[in-house]
Amino acid sequence: MRMKYLFISWLVVFIGSWIMYVQYSTYTELCRGHDCRKIICDKYKTGVIDGSACSSLCAKETLYFGKCLSTKPNNQMYLGIWGNLQGVIKCQMEEASRLDFGADPEPRKEIVLFDKPTRGTTVQKFKEMVYGLFKAKLGEQGNLSELVNLILSFADGNKDGRVSLPEAKSAWALLQLDEFLLMVILQDKEHTPKLMGFCGDLYVMERVEYTSLYGISLPWIIELFIPSGFRRSMDQWFTPSWPRKAKIAIGLLEFVEDIFHGPYGNFLMCDTSAKNLGYNDKYDLKMMDMRKIVPEMNLKEMIKDRQCDSDLDCVYGTDCRTLCDQSKMRCTTEVIQPNLAKVCQLLKDYLLRGAPSDIHEGLEKQLYLCIALKVTANQMEMEHSLILNNLKTLLWKKISHTNDS
Repeated sequence: MRMKYLFISWLVVFIGSWIMYVQYSTYTELCRGHDCRKIICDKYKTGVIDGSACSSLCAKETLYFGKCLSTKPNNQMYLGIWGNLQGVIKCQMEEASRLDFGADPEPRKEIVLFDKPTRGTTVQKFKEMVYGLFKAKLGEQGNLSELVNLILSFADGNKDGRVSLPEAKSAWALLQLDEFLLMVILQDKEHTPKLMGFCGDLYVMERVEYTSLYGISLPWIIELFIPSGFRRSMDQWFTPSWPRKAKIAIGLLEFVEDIFHGPYGNFLMCDTSAKNLGYNDKYDLKMMDMRKIVPEMNLKEMIKDRQCDSDLDCVYGTDCRTLCDQSKMRCTTEVIQPNLAKVCQLLKDYLLRGAPSDIHEGLEKQLYLCIALKVTANQMEMEHSLILNNLKTLLWKKISHTNDS
C-alpha cells in the first residue's frame, strides 16, 4: 500500500513537472519581448531608426514591457506602461510585408530590415514611395495624397516640422503592416484604439479594459481540463447584461460601416474571432487586433494566381474565402461573404441569448438575413446598408432609454 501511494505521488510530480516544462517552453517561445526590445534599441542607438517612443523605450527607460499577451511568436504583444499611461506594445519579430496563405511569414532578415528609404532620399521622393505603396495596397483612390500627408505628419515623431531619415525608415517599416495602416486611416473613429507612439516597427496603442467580446480568463492549468464545448457555454455565461451587449454590438456594426467602401477603399475582416474584439468601461467597442483586416485590392492581387484543388485552398485567415475555379485550377478573386455577414454570425448567439422577448423574433430574423448575405448577390450593397441600418435601429430603440445608452 505504501509503495502504491509512493508510485502515485511520483506520477503526480512527474506529470506536473512535464506540464510546467511544456508551459514554460511555450511561454519562452511566445514571449520574446527582451529580444524585440534589444533589436529595436540597437537600431535606435546606432541611428538607423527613430520615433516618438524610441527615447522612452531605449534611453529614458520610461516605457516598460508588462504582461505578455502574445499568441504567435512572430507577433509580440505586451501590456505596456509609459510613464503614467497604460497601453499595448506590439512588435514584429518576423517580416509581415506580404500576405501568406499557408506558411508563416519568412523569418525577419536583419540585413534588409529598415533598409528603406536610403540615404540621400528627399522628402518628395519618400512621398512618392509612400504614394506608390498605397496605390498598390489600396488601388486608385482620389485622396491618396491626403493619406500620404497624414503619414508624414505621424512619422514626425519629435514634431519638429520635418521627417528625418531614421523617422522615415520607421514609418516605411510600419506601413508594411496592414494593422498600422488601418489604425492611421481610422484614428478619428470611435472604435479604433489610439496610436500612442512608435519606434521602428514597434508601436504602442491605447489599452482596452476588456480584451475579449465575452468569456472569462482562467488559469492555464484549469483550461487544460475543461472540454471545448463546455468552455464555449461558459463564455456565454460570462457576458455583460443584454443592454450592454447591444451597445457593444452597435459599435461593431459601426466599425463594419467604417471599413466598408470608406474614403480609402474596402477592407476585409479575415478573422472575426471574439478574441479580436474588446470594449472599454463604458461598453464602447474597441478593436483589439486588426492584423487580419486587409485591403480588398491587396487580397485580390495576392490570391488571383494561387493554385488550388478545392475551395479549401482559397482561404486567408479564417474567414476570407473565395472559390476555386476548377477549369483553371486557380482561386477566384471575389470573397464570398461580406464583412457584415461574418459579424452577424459572430453576434447571433451573443445577442439572442437573453434578448427581450418583444424583439427576439425580429432580431433573429434580421440576423439570419444578415448571415445569408453574399458578395455576388444582385444589389448586395443596397441589402447590406438596409440590413445594417435595421439591426442598429432595432437595438438602439431598445436601449436608448436605458443608462447603458
